[in-house]
Amino acid sequence: MTSVSRRPIQRLLVANRGEIATRILSSARELGIETFAVYTENDIGHTYNAGQVIKLRSPASYLDVDELLEIVKQHGIDAVHPGYGFLSESAELARRMAEANVMVVGPGSNNLQRTGDKLEARLLAVECDVPVLPALTQPTGRVDAVRLFAEKTGLPVMVKAVDGGGGRGIRLIRNVEELPSLVSRAIEESPSRCVFAEKAAVDGFRHVEVQIVGDGTGDIVHLWERECSIQRRYQKIVELAPSTASNRSVVKPVIEAAVRMAKKIKYASLGTFEFLLNMDSGDFYFLEINPRLQVEHTITESLCGFDIVKAQLRLVQGSSLEEGGLMRHGQDPSNPPSGHSIQLRITAEDPEKNYSLSVGKIQSFRFPSGNGVRVDTALLNGAPAIIGSDFDSVLAKLIVTAASWEDVVSKARRALEDTSIDGVSTNVSLLRAIIDHPDFHAGTCDTRWLESRHEELLQRSRQLAKRGDPLHGLVAATAGISISTATSDSSTMLRKDDAWSIELSQQGAERSKQRSHHLQLTRVIRNDFPNTFAADILFTKPGEQPTAYRMDMKSTSTSASAASSQHRQGSKADSSHVILPVSGKLVEILVDIGDVVKKDDPICVVKQMKMELEIRSHKAGQITWVTEAEDEEDVAEGMLAAIVEDERAQAKL
Repeated sequence: MTSVSRRPIQRLLVANRGEIATRILSSARELGIETFAVYTENDIGHTYNAGQVIKLRSPASYLDVDELLEIVKQHGIDAVHPGYGFLSESAELARRMAEANVMVVGPGSNNLQRTGDKLEARLLAVECDVPVLPALTQPTGRVDAVRLFAEKTGLPVMVKAVDGGGGRGIRLIRNVEELPSLVSRAIEESPSRCVFAEKAAVDGFRHVEVQIVGDGTGDIVHLWERECSIQRRYQKIVELAPSTASNRSVVKPVIEAAVRMAKKIKYASLGTFEFLLNMDSGDFYFLEINPRLQVEHTITESLCGFDIVKAQLRLVQGSSLEEGGLMRHGQDPSNPPSGHSIQLRITAEDPEKNYSLSVGKIQSFRFPSGNGVRVDTALLNGAPAIIGSDFDSVLAKLIVTAASWEDVVSKARRALEDTSIDGVSTNVSLLRAIIDHPDFHAGTCDTRWLESRHEELLQRSRQLAKRGDPLHGLVAATAGISISTATSDSSTMLRKDDAWSIELSQQGAERSKQRSHHLQLTRVIRNDFPNTFAADILFTKPGEQPTAYRMDMKSTSTSASAASSQHRQGSKADSSHVILPVSGKLVEILVDIGDVVKKDDPICVVKQMKMELEIRSHKAGQITWVTEAEDEEDVAEGMLAAIVEDERAQAKL
């Protein structure tokens, strides 16, 4: 699978974080492999599953091959699992680790070079007589090249970074006016600053992908298909297996095409071959290959009944497909295993605000349980959970499995009702609305469904949220009781007239020398604890009369820096204010004081994980003020980015 001979793994480094690191570490431990996890400050939940932990220099270290090489050499590690995202599709990582005699669990550098690049993968599809869409087949960093292609083939067209992933660097262009800006953003989101374009097949098409496993010698098995059509910003949020196709004859050629391509290159390890499929006409087109473990591998596992991560680890150690447990089911695409499975991605995002990242500290959470319910998460009671702008927004994956489609939908509905996360905004209410929609019940959602039904779904999610917690019993009776400081919502614990006796003593002093103080809240002014808290208090020192104070608390941790930003806030009532609609990292301010801008001109760029978002002026005018926030600084939703005054108003001054 790499140029390193397959052999038993002694020490495995999981070069990832969050729920997928937790997932891989668990399977490795079940195989008796010594495990190592890496982490950064305030992002430690996944390390509880590891045998040993290593602190990285910064969040950027997950992409630093040199630093990872230092770690494996220092700790005598002989294998690395990159999970997904980060360096999971890096041919350089596979090659350089192989030079250090370290295996990378994955398809190997040769397969990665052929499949990780979208244009190379397209050429493979053509070689294997798999249908593809008309495309600009040479990578380009020029807007005019894409414009010429669009004029030749007609709109809509899809522009994609050749080395993008997770929705990064993808733009759908439906009109010529938007083309320059959309292509420029796609280019900027590409590490190589190169994109290609293809005719878009969007209306009536489903996103169907095939899970492939190979041993690197030409032996290939498929684990049937997944349907992943419900997406926002080209990132999946609901996935299901098998597809809802009532006619398996339209799915069969898609699975056969994936197997044909995988055999052609003697694919190794896990890989997902993705397609667009029209269920009515049977037309399908190759989309791309993800040469790694996928986020939605869970529903394939639930459908097939085995651990494919464990199988992947066995294959890299020399097992055959049969020894890895992968030959348990037949290979007839017309007869998938019985049952249905759905995965719901729970993210720290606010769908009401264009899916803006919600930063802050998670105060409490509750996940469902029961037959056919699985939760993959790195959240742990008692471990700090901080949401910042450095990483992906996925908090948990909720996977439900049942014997019939009707049962799995009702189980998903119940499981979401049993899910709550406090401290940050999430998409749970939107997921409830999706599962509750008649189109989802009927299995008729295509790739444009979420976008076309967005306002309706948001309205449904508001209605569902108003119903409140569906649980009964002791919930109401104990609503004001703190179950534990690790899991309760701290903001509900601080109220007017709350009071505390406080024993203060110097460290090492005798207990008898402790001095009793008293603190009482007389008025709560702002309760956003733990990020911010303001109150009037009475503080009494031993032997003295109470003294009134105004107390202002602001978190100084990196985790809450964006949420408690001290930069000037915008006012929606002021039409001259350009306000950040999202939190994230400031990439660049694109204007200076005195610049004249047109309506929709970009003012600045903010990055949320993998996505860079242009913040545009809502009016024409002259820039009279610009934020002092610096590049790569955490910035909060609501911050004032710039002030744009009417030019005529400026002339009167």
